Amino acid sequence: MAHLLIVDDEAMLLQLLRRYLERQGHQVETAESAEAAVEAFGERAQEFDLVISDLTLPGMNGEQLIGELRRTNPKLPGVIASGYPFEPQLKNVEFLLKPFLPQMLADQIQKSLKR
Repeated sequence: MAHLLIVDDEAMLLQLLRRYLERQGHQVETAESAEAAVEAFGERAQEFDLVISDLTLPGMNGEQLIGELRRTNPKLPGVIASGYPFEPQLKNVEFLLKPFLPQMLADQIQKSLKR
């Protein structure tokens, strides 16, 4: 399966998504801020297959974060989740409207990884 990085400032949501996706067979790492995500990505950038980020994060938004992570892993696909409508400007970035069912996220992950 895939190595995922999930970024959201809601700790409870991160725990829920991590447990669900690990049961699906994915390796999951989480971060509660864009800064923590950049740090987690660090020198292991090529290990990650996909980043899933909330749109609204302290410091930078989810799309800016994906742009930053792509400095070291240019082909990294991304999924941005938000309760507000959003049209990603970056290529190979999908949007998922909150609230979503876990299966909807799993389907989006598969779609993003196949691109």
